[in-house]
Amino acid sequence: MPGGPLPLLAGNWKMNGLANSAGELEKVIAGGRELAARVQLMICPPATLVASFAARARGSPVAIGGQDCHPEPSGAFTGDISAEMLKDAGATAVIVGHSERRTYHHEADAEVRRKAAAAWRAGLAAIVCIGETRVNGRRARQ
Repeated sequence: MPGGPLPLLAGNWKMNGLANSAGELEKVIAGGRELAARVQLMICPPATLVASFAARARGSPVAIGGQDCHPEPSGAFTGDISAEMLKDAGATAVIVGHSERRTYHHEADAEVRRKAAAAWRAGLAAIVCIGETRVNGRRARQ
């Protein structure tokens, strides 16, 4: 679409990647330089890698996003991460509404909406998953 926004090409690493996975990010950054005029590029690593990946990607054509967020900005939610924490770590977006979150954590549309609102509250773009019906190669329960 001439003059319009570029399509987003985002890679969600799910529960994969350790600190030594930074080399993979470097490959994406190197390969992404020629794509930057045609698409927006984003990597969404596990929460443990968001801050280090954001620091490595600073000034490159690759943005870093989070994989999920809690709808509240803070509180006693052990193991969760807020949208504000993702923003503070350097993320520019967060994915919400994954089919596996809907299936395994019983997240309904109302919860996904709360998470999207949390992303906007924190100044992040919300990438809302809709319509995905496969988890680990099988049809997901919706």
